[in-house]
Amino acid sequence: MLQLSLSWLGLRPVAESPWLLLLLAGASWLLARVLAWTYAFYSNCRRLRCFPQPPKHSWFWGHMGLVQSNEDGMRLMEHLSHCFRDVHLWWFGPFFPVVRLIHPKFIAPVLQAPAEVAPKDMTFYGFLKPWLGTGLLLKDGDNWRRQRRLLAPAFQFNILKPYVKIFNKSANIMHAKWQRLALEGSARLDMFEHISLMTLDSLQKCIFSFDSNCQEKPSEYIAAILELSALIAKRYRQIILYSDFLYFLTPNGRRFRRTCDIVHNFTDAIIQERRRTLASQSVDDFLQAKAKSRTLDFIDVLLLAKDENGKELSNEDIRAEADTFMFAGHDSTASGLSWVLYNLAKHPEYQEHCRQEVQELLKGRDPKEIEWDDLAQLPFLTMCLKESLRLHPPVPLISRRCIQDVVLPDGRVIPKGAHRWAVGEGLGQGRGPIVWQGPCPDCTSSPTGNICTISITGVHHNPSVWPDPEVPPPALFSIPGA
Repeated sequence: MLQLSLSWLGLRPVAESPWLLLLLAGASWLLARVLAWTYAFYSNCRRLRCFPQPPKHSWFWGHMGLVQSNEDGMRLMEHLSHCFRDVHLWWFGPFFPVVRLIHPKFIAPVLQAPAEVAPKDMTFYGFLKPWLGTGLLLKDGDNWRRQRRLLAPAFQFNILKPYVKIFNKSANIMHAKWQRLALEGSARLDMFEHISLMTLDSLQKCIFSFDSNCQEKPSEYIAAILELSALIAKRYRQIILYSDFLYFLTPNGRRFRRTCDIVHNFTDAIIQERRRTLASQSVDDFLQAKAKSRTLDFIDVLLLAKDENGKELSNEDIRAEADTFMFAGHDSTASGLSWVLYNLAKHPEYQEHCRQEVQELLKGRDPKEIEWDDLAQLPFLTMCLKESLRLHPPVPLISRRCIQDVVLPDGRVIPKGAHRWAVGEGLGQGRGPIVWQGPCPDCTSSPTGNICTISITGVHHNPSVWPDPEVPPPALFSIPGA
């Protein structure tokens, strides 16, 4: 029998075996990959040494655990903006560096780079993919541009103007509920919870022309959206569950799938019903009927949309966009409104001036409701809204993955990186006025490269951009006659 000499490995000769050869080949391949990754990772770390970093939580966890989805986490982000005024390095565990940009001049090279150089990073968006599909939030490059063109008609003024009445009605329901609770003796309310229900109520009417009355009674669909948001936030804090394979073996992963089915089934049913209605009549008749009822909603616009080749959106595309706007629209809006109320409560003199401005505008009118054209007649309230968004942006960061070197204004370079996750990466979201986005199901198709986060909160609290970032500018809030 032929013998295979392994003396060079310190092993005695053994009978030639294809299994042994296969094992040796596999071990050699694995060793080569580990050595190559180790060298590339070390080289990448050397190139990242030009960026300062705050003290780590530990050598293994890096900076994980330092930022929480609460007020302490927000204060830490503000503190980092004061200490590092352009860029710094952040570590998620021992092998996952993130370059955090907090100055507009340093952000510009990344955001202005084409999608081939700095695409969206699925590490901080991918947790949403089983829920939102491949909607506008998760698309990139040419696919994003095509989808954006198809969605443009949904944001024309003649489509948006009737929505103001929907917003008024939903806000009136919320206000009546607050008055009732106050009369019953409720001294404290979770504002974010109530405002979230109000924004979800508004979006259901604007997107689906569906009134669930979710502010007054339970809704399975609304409860499912809130549960999905909570599950994503929880997954973000558990780095071992960034892998889809592991996550969907857990009870929370199985709950996530079941809850996604509830949301998808609701959206699919409305799309199919609307397609049957559209198929039973001509487009002109459909639009005339909608014009009479003034109820052309988001689903209608998407069903009628066609690209330059006459191709329509599929049911899956429409569902992805509807689910995306339900998620992104309700949470960011509720967060922004919650912080506006908080900031006005901190500055009662500004709150009173806003109230007087609105009352003066509505004086002698019946009904006393804000209309589209009124929005331009509220300059002081508009300034308060914008300043609140600066102090507490609903979306604190966005992310990109640099798959080619990106040169910053001071000559430092964000290297193209050297790692690829074998399994899922992803997006977490905080509860309350702070929304934290971040981890991804489809990492095998995700490009390699270092991840950059553009810290919107950091820019808004950067003393290099705002001389006194924590204080509203006096010139902005000068009250006439005060």
